[in-house]
Amino acid sequence: MTEEQTADEASRFLVRATAESHFAWLRTRLSVERTMMAYLRTAVSLIGFGFGLFQIAYRQQDSPSINSARFPDAAWYLGLALIACGVLAAVFAAMEYRWTLRYLWSGDYAAIAGIDSKQKNTPLYAVSGVVVLVGVFAFFAVLLRMG
Repeated sequence: MTEEQTADEASRFLVRATAESHFAWLRTRLSVERTMMAYLRTAVSLIGFGFGLFQIAYRQQDSPSINSARFPDAAWYLGLALIACGVLAAVFAAMEYRWTLRYLWSGDYAAIAGIDSKQKNTPLYAVSGVVVLVGVFAFFAVLLRMG
């Protein structure tokens, strides 16, 4: 690699504090927020579907008009798996969100981030915490119901 190529690669990541770069930073930050909300919607859907699937199968076991299932515990296992996937999705999404925000506020990017160097927190951490707690509660409710 020549010196010219090395200089070109170094200048490619040079951060310039302009209005254009500030608005690009804001678009990126909002994109991270939307991605986190999409992860949380997916987690809530997985948890709700797993719990609902279990509830339907559990209620049908008590019904005398329905024949017994070939694999009666299949809905229980599938419900637990879906709930666990939802909880893990919320946890990993929060970890990724935290990492990405740290990156956006680090080093040269902090200069184009905003008015001051203090990060603006959003309620997404609290929402993801509630989703995880609801998921853990649903997991143990299903686990102890059939266990």
